[in-house]
Amino acid sequence: MSSLVLPVPFQVSFEFFPPKTAEMEETLWKSITRLAPLSPRFVSVTYGAGGSTRERTHQTVRRILQETPLVPAAHLTCVAATREEIDTVADDYWNVGVRHVVALRGDIPGGEAPYFPTPGGYAYAAELVQGLRKRHDFEVSVAAYPEIHPEAKSPQDDLDNLKRKIDAGATRAITQFFFDNWAFIRFVDRARKAGITVPIVPGIMPVTNFTQMVKFAKVTGATIPATFARMFEGLDQDVETRKLVAATVAAEQCQQLAQAGVTEFHFYTLNRADLAYALCHVLGLRPAAPAMKDEGGRMKVGGAS
Repeated sequence: MSSLVLPVPFQVSFEFFPPKTAEMEETLWKSITRLAPLSPRFVSVTYGAGGSTRERTHQTVRRILQETPLVPAAHLTCVAATREEIDTVADDYWNVGVRHVVALRGDIPGGEAPYFPTPGGYAYAAELVQGLRKRHDFEVSVAAYPEIHPEAKSPQDDLDNLKRKIDAGATRAITQFFFDNWAFIRFVDRARKAGITVPIVPGIMPVTNFTQMVKFAKVTGATIPATFARMFEGLDQDVETRKLVAATVAAEQCQQLAQAGVTEFHFYTLNRADLAYALCHVLGLRPAAPAMKDEGGRMKVGGAS
């Protein structure tokens, strides 16, 4: 791993997914408790394909609001819901105190292709962004693809789509995970030349399971360096060594991005805290004080230094 001094104050955010079982819920909340003292800018909660986790997403977001000082960002997608249904969800979020939404087109349930708009719904993410901003003064994040969306006709077509989302009112772009830092740097340069000025935050996903990551990458279009296969070879059953290798690889990626001027990172945690916490430590983030609870049972968290 390269030696690098990181004097810049960094901002981070974390992504979680709603748990399916009581055991998974316990793991999630242990992770949230572990990461909360780092004072992330926000934590996002995903929405399953076709809105399949809709209620569990809502429950998780509400619990974050009620029991922690963290700022939740709720995912919303266009799939399998009319405009009226999505507007109702957005209103509900606003009314309970959610002020940040991650607006996505979403995927058809079961991985069916091609994508088709839901009758009476928002057809694409740009329309969803516009609808959200018309109803409430949400902060709206959208997705970006350094190696282009798998369904995009061309890199320019993909960039034009991102520009439409920004012009509709999106305030931040969060990228799909990637491992080729030059692809991200080139993408940001092209976006700036296209007039996109909002923050473009790199999405970082540590490789906790190489076989699973290969599957993810095929779906998202992310390139996996050939060296990864060699580094993770033979570690399927060696969890501890795999974690060490994953931390080394991800830390190297974050350090290189920091050296290139990146000051904000979005970590896809897969509901596991250890690797994300370690990467934040590498970036110089420290909890100012141990997490405590107030009289109402909410976590009290000091800011990261």
